[in-house]
Amino acid sequence: MKTRIVPLVGLLFLACVRADKADTPPTETTAGWVKHPKNPVLGGDLGTCFDISVLKEGDTYRLWFSWRPKKSIALVESKDGVRWSKPVIILGPNGKTDWENDVNRPVVLKHGDRYQMWYTGQARGKSWIGFATSQDGKTWQRRSDKPVLSADQPWEKVAVMCPHVLYDAKEKRFRLWYSGGEQYEPNAIGYATSKDGLKWTKHENNPIFRPVPENAWEKERVTACQVVRQGDWHVLFYIGFRDRDHAQIGVARSRDGRTDWQRHPGNPIIRPGNDKWDHDAVYKPYAIFDGRRWLLWYNGRKGSVEQIGLVLHDGESLGFGSR
Repeated sequence: MKTRIVPLVGLLFLACVRADKADTPPTETTAGWVKHPKNPVLGGDLGTCFDISVLKEGDTYRLWFSWRPKKSIALVESKDGVRWSKPVIILGPNGKTDWENDVNRPVVLKHGDRYQMWYTGQARGKSWIGFATSQDGKTWQRRSDKPVLSADQPWEKVAVMCPHVLYDAKEKRFRLWYSGGEQYEPNAIGYATSKDGLKWTKHENNPIFRPVPENAWEKERVTACQVVRQGDWHVLFYIGFRDRDHAQIGVARSRDGRTDWQRHPGNPIIRPGNDKWDHDAVYKPYAIFDGRRWLLWYNGRKGSVEQIGLVLHDGESLGFGSR
């Protein structure tokens, strides 16, 4: 009798353990997101690669990234979002101005027959946002010797950076979400609008997206967002910090892109990998829905090295619910 009961109990125990493991989402991702097995997809010998912007044109992904060793923004291209071409520098430091000793953190928008890029210029321990245009995405012309956005509000402290821009065809205006605050990592997200991409009007109730002290993973600061239109919603992918050195990626949504933000119940959706290339922090998400799945690139950090990785999500629904 005993010889039969013990193995049966053991089998039931193993079955329960296996069921628990199957029902528990991987600790590195939640809400249906899965890290690509070939991560990191960009970095390595290139040195630190961070904060990116991506467009899909035809069957090609074009990725503009911040290249720290060169203090520049570079372009790479790919057919699958995993294997990338050799980088070409498309915008470098500008010795003719006093605010672009280092350029990084771009967002690229194709509007009509030209490309438009808002980017971060850094110098003297401060950050500003500049503007450039291009006919092909490779050769760029700065549109102003002066920044198009500067830190001039108390909450912005010494830095405005990490721009993300959408064009509203109905209202015929550009909409900008940007980060403001400290230079090392900004503290919150603001909003501004413009008719021409050069002269911006900041929202009177900035910042429009702030840390939530009750959420341990994002209690310290929120920053570096991307905004995607999905039906009637503005979906905001962003970074949350528990402290200055540890970051994870979350997602929220709002009807108007400014107020009543609903955070995803699965946040943070992307988390560092234990003892992996993104062990210390995951930063700056940029997502594209390709018609059947989401591809989201981000930069991960281990020690002082940052590289670019990819996560995937099948289907368009991100799991916010029916609200």
